[in-house]
Amino acid sequence: MAKKNKPQRPKARRPRGFEDKSSEILRAETKLVQAAFSVYDKYGFEPLQTPAFEYADVLGKFLPDEDRPNVGVFALRDDDEQWMALRYDLTAPLARYVAENYDGLTKPYRRYQAGSVFRNEKPGPGRFREFIQCDADSVGAPGSAADAEMIILAADVMEAAGLATGNYVIRVNNRKLLDGILESSGVPNTDEGAVQRLQVLRAIDKLDRLGADGVAALLGEGRKDDSGDYTKGANLNADGIKAVLGFTTASASDRGDTLTTLTNLMGSSSQGLAGVEELKQIDAILDACGYGPEKAIFDTSIVRGLGYYTGPVFEAELLADIKDKKGRPVQIGSVGGGGRYDDLVSRFRGQAVPATGFSFGVSRFASALSRMDLIGNEGKPPVIICVFDKTLITEYFKMAAELRAAGVRTEVFIGAGNMAKQLKYADKRGAQLAILMGSDEMERGEITVKDLFLGAEMAKAITDNKEWRESRPAQKTAKREDLVATIKDMLV
Repeated sequence: MAKKNKPQRPKARRPRGFEDKSSEILRAETKLVQAAFSVYDKYGFEPLQTPAFEYADVLGKFLPDEDRPNVGVFALRDDDEQWMALRYDLTAPLARYVAENYDGLTKPYRRYQAGSVFRNEKPGPGRFREFIQCDADSVGAPGSAADAEMIILAADVMEAAGLATGNYVIRVNNRKLLDGILESSGVPNTDEGAVQRLQVLRAIDKLDRLGADGVAALLGEGRKDDSGDYTKGANLNADGIKAVLGFTTASASDRGDTLTTLTNLMGSSSQGLAGVEELKQIDAILDACGYGPEKAIFDTSIVRGLGYYTGPVFEAELLADIKDKKGRPVQIGSVGGGGRYDDLVSRFRGQAVPATGFSFGVSRFASALSRMDLIGNEGKPPVIICVFDKTLITEYFKMAAELRAAGVRTEVFIGAGNMAKQLKYADKRGAQLAILMGSDEMERGEITVKDLFLGAEMAKAITDNKEWRESRPAQKTAKREDLVATIKDMLV
């Protein structure tokens, strides 16, 4: 007799590069975003929410494949055969929003936003295909003053998150400086040279991870990583590679010394000298506001990997001594950054629309703060109302409503199980208090409250069963009308 075919069930599995987040992680990330939002709001920025999907051409030429835009992004064709893609970051959708609503917006338009972004890239340790960014941008803001404000804002976000001065630094550079170096190395500042320039930028952006030799390979013919994957290089000649690597080490701890070095290094390059002048103006504003080198420095190794930046760029780096769960040192590095992107909105309107912004990765930053014990699970466990008698369920919910109205996080047990299982559930939820009331207690107008924290501590010192029964540790009887006052008095 043939066996009956078993029903085909899908295997429960999570896609690679995507993560499930526990309540502890979500609470930590929410707290960080709220801290950043408080800074953005204080600076006069306004909130905005854009959709996760955009038309692929809106996301811009910085993507690695324009003809088939599902390399680097997750893309699909909609019902009218247009390519749509999940947003790569929050900046390109902002540019689309501003262009679409340009005439009705007060400019500079200052907005902040947090939300998921998606990268169709090879996942790895700490490298996800979906992660949350938190941004602030000024669109229609020309000049270095707007860039200086973003750098100051970035430092303030670091401190609002709980970092002390000395545990972070904002590293600042200018794309125009590198443009001057590349131009003298034979890479034209034209659309024809855009791909090669982007390869150079992405190579330099890996300096802290690959070192000078690894970046030199990417600036030249290319590099094969440990997994065997090959990355095509920028094909600079030996002099070009030497010039680019020399530029990345031109900075000093003193911003004034760095400016002097850069002035000499740029020679007669008009583009490079314009970049130096912008950094001078930023330096003056930072000094005037008390943001010295302990908070912000000039660092020529910072370029930012995306191709749409056109001027000053910066990164927020953690300097604190961070260790993993086994006590081993962890190098976190950059947790955010930004810069000027004057061409992004102008792609839609055909006119110059200056813009600058700051962004940080929420998960990466929150994880680092958690390792430093600066952020954690702020959610208090609920008070659990046990269902001693199912005929009293309406009374239990009435009690819960009273406690919630008084600001106490409260849960009525709605699962299946006897009293022992309910108390075990309360213990697993981390609850401090459990409320019990049967029909006899209700007739007397009383409730019983168990302090599970205190009970556990007292149980450690009690070894005799009789002593346990007689002591009835950490249990309190109170009047029903005193429910809220009793609970608030007992909560730690």
